[in-house]
Amino acid sequence: MDKATTYHFVGIKGSGMSALALILVGEGYKVQGSDVGKYFFTQQGLEAAGVPMMEFSADNIQAGLTIIAGNAFGDDHEELVRARELGLPIYRYHHFLGKLIKGYTSIAVSGCHGKTSTTGLLAHTLKHLAPLSYLIGDGTGYGQESAKYFGLEACEYRHHFLSYEPDYAIITNVDFDHPDYFTSIDDVFSAFTSFAGQTTKAVIACGEDAYLRQLKAPIPVYYYGFDSNSTVYATNVERAQDGSSFDVTFEGKFLGRFHVPTYGKHNILNALAVITVLTLEGFPADAIAQNLATFTGVKRRFSVKTVGDLTIIDDYAHHPSEIKATIDATKQRYPDKRCIAVFQPHTFSRTVALLNEFAESLNLADQVYLCDIFNSAREQSGEVTIQDLAALIDQEVEIISSEHLSPLMQYKDDVIVFMGAGDVDKIAQRFEKEYARLHPNVL
Repeated sequence: MDKATTYHFVGIKGSGMSALALILVGEGYKVQGSDVGKYFFTQQGLEAAGVPMMEFSADNIQAGLTIIAGNAFGDDHEELVRARELGLPIYRYHHFLGKLIKGYTSIAVSGCHGKTSTTGLLAHTLKHLAPLSYLIGDGTGYGQESAKYFGLEACEYRHHFLSYEPDYAIITNVDFDHPDYFTSIDDVFSAFTSFAGQTTKAVIACGEDAYLRQLKAPIPVYYYGFDSNSTVYATNVERAQDGSSFDVTFEGKFLGRFHVPTYGKHNILNALAVITVLTLEGFPADAIAQNLATFTGVKRRFSVKTVGDLTIIDDYAHHPSEIKATIDATKQRYPDKRCIAVFQPHTFSRTVALLNEFAESLNLADQVYLCDIFNSAREQSGEVTIQDLAALIDQEVEIISSEHLSPLMQYKDDVIVFMGAGDVDKIAQRFEKEYARLHPNVL
């Protein structure tokens, strides 16, 4: 790390890139970046921190810069071409992050689902206990010059997390995702096995996951779950409308009773992972419990708004397992209301590979609406349509969009859950405005 240079982020509006930029700013480094002109929610934090941002141009690249390149941009990008012409140091996002964390006690949170929520819970809890820098996949980044710890979300896609050698690795689950890259769930598990092998102190793994129970690592593996087969387990679980409470036993000894103001069994497991790693680092149970209980969540993970008697939830769930967890959480929080699911599939390859599983998870809702498959930068087309998914749902399904929201206007004392990793959050925002306009008496 060099405080004489300016770190230039190519693609600074990406969620991971913007978070990393904010960390460097917080730790006292000079930062600037470039991206497309379109507005992204990640700009808010960057603008508040005074980070200079410009639109992509080779002219942005000058002598004295250190380049951090977003993974969405190839080596033929005009700014990267110019940087090579000038002989500037260039790091890919994950490689730079891997080097950065070596100066801390690092805790990397990985898994096919729940990374962001778990990293958010870890960051919220640990920042009250010790100096901390952290990076969350929802675009949140915080840097502290005195930081001893570094918490980060570690993504398995394209083996990017193999650039990290953390002190601790939390692994929440293993599932078949990213079928455009991984060939099978065994291929995914192989990647997580390699990641565990690069961890230096301990792996904290979910004992409810059949694949993780087979994990082999050269360091201790601490399992967490709901029964005594795990090293750390929760009993006397109470799931209520204000969250979940449970007792924790750690290596055969009662640790204490904990509460998290979040919903769904998966969030109890996420809390157990955080409790485990912080206990291993010597933090007292009562201090951990006190800070777990004040967690308010992360962006686009069960984000709740109300318009009159109607509840609107925005959630990033884009895999069948995540949809099931989100619907489970909804029914815990709102046991007396109907759950109306609005789902936008993300990537054609994921949709076709998990078509039946998507239908099975969506059938847990009381009513289902679908949005067309999101055309991401990664995939523009495929051999599956939204009608193929609609045909597998147990009930008649209507396709909606930002321009066709009228089917949702009938609902009043219900919960509408918008789910997906594309731009379904914008559809949710449009619906909220239109619903309030058509029902002015609810405000």
